[in-house]
Amino acid sequence: MYSDKVMDHFTNPRNVGEIADANGVGEVGNARCGDIMKLWIKVEEDVITDIKFKTFGCGAAIATSSIITEMAIGKTIAEAEQITNQQVAEELHGLPSVKMHCSNLAAEALAAAIEDYRKNATTNSAS
Repeated sequence: MYSDKVMDHFTNPRNVGEIADANGVGEVGNARCGDIMKLWIKVEEDVITDIKFKTFGCGAAIATSSIITEMAIGKTIAEAEQITNQQVAEELHGLPSVKMHCSNLAAEALAAAIEDYRKNATTNSAS
């Protein structure tokens, strides 16, 4: 049912935790399935230099959270914004159709963290 890569990221998730001085934080959830993802990003000179997550949810939710951190780190904000849920699923060598919503949540959590970063950058530059 799950690819070896999904199982690897579920059993050995990468970048778990929080970033105390994060530049952006995104939190999304799906009441239907109960998955909640929170993602922290650290940005320096428009590049994501660190990214961490905490996810409450199924194995697919944890795996998609883990893989999106690997996909986004080292990318510029503009590049990271282009990461789609389909790319997340492809990077994991596919997800069962009933679990595709997890890849949506991962992409949405990253987008929310970037939006928060932009809001904070605007606020900080205005002061």
